[in-house]
Amino acid sequence: MIRIAENINVMSKTIGPAMKERNAKPIQQMAISAAEAGADYLDINIGPARKGGDEMMEWLVKTVHEVVDLPLSLDTTNPVALEAGLKAHKKGKPLVNSVSMQPERLEKTLPLVKQYHAQMIGLLWGKEGMPRDVNERAALAVDLAYQANQMGIENEDIWIDPIATPVSGEINQVIACTEFMAMLQDICPGCKSTVGLSNVSNGTPDNLRPYLNRAYMIMLQKNGLYSAIVDAYDKELGKLAKGEMPEIVNLVYQVMDGKEIDSTSLSQKELEYVKTVKVLMGKSLYSHSWLEI
Repeated sequence: MIRIAENINVMSKTIGPAMKERNAKPIQQMAISAAEAGADYLDINIGPARKGGDEMMEWLVKTVHEVVDLPLSLDTTNPVALEAGLKAHKKGKPLVNSVSMQPERLEKTLPLVKQYHAQMIGLLWGKEGMPRDVNERAALAVDLAYQANQMGIENEDIWIDPIATPVSGEINQVIACTEFMAMLQDICPGCKSTVGLSNVSNGTPDNLRPYLNRAYMIMLQKNGLYSAIVDAYDKELGKLAKGEMPEIVNLVYQVMDGKEIDSTSLSQKELEYVKTVKVLMGKSLYSHSWLEI
């Protein structure tokens, strides 16, 4: 599975100030370590960057590409900054993160994707905001792919993000995201899929977040997940993405398929995955103590 490292982010307590101060060292160190951890893309997130965003994005792209050759995911809502990053990007095919279904975003961003021969993440956020269920996600995906196709962007360059939401909030949204993955190729043949994986664990204590992220990734993979925006430093998640923990993956699939699991036969790690998957499926109620119950 393709991993997009989320770690170069303006919201980071270390990377954010380095961006603003044009301090290359911590940014380059993080880029190198994320690449060494197995990331396939690096997400460069500068947020809205309303003031000087173009100069910042250009500097970041060049700074990162001085030390790594990975393609970058350019993450900003500022179209001027986005274009500056696309112009500066010379290593591999860039990924635009993201294009939503809001008319202004479509109008300003789709032409840039086409002009710079980029790939794009199609974020299923519509005019009315967050889709309510799997059917609304499907309708948005078809509409988004159609409009991109009209601009001359092929489905193979479109990565659909159905928007993962916190399990501590509305569980039906978590389930809808999982269900959507299974139907993507039927409604948008050739489109790839991605998800901001850590969204599912937002609001959860930091020490518990990896359990949710890892289990949810496996669940989405069962339904065809192509890529995910992840914490590159989660070593166990990296092993799962590379197919190095088949017994755990098979166990998660069994739970998803409704097979009865004898908990007394499981190791502690296996039991943690089983309990976490049941929470993510809505079979068990979420609480901060779900692993202890």
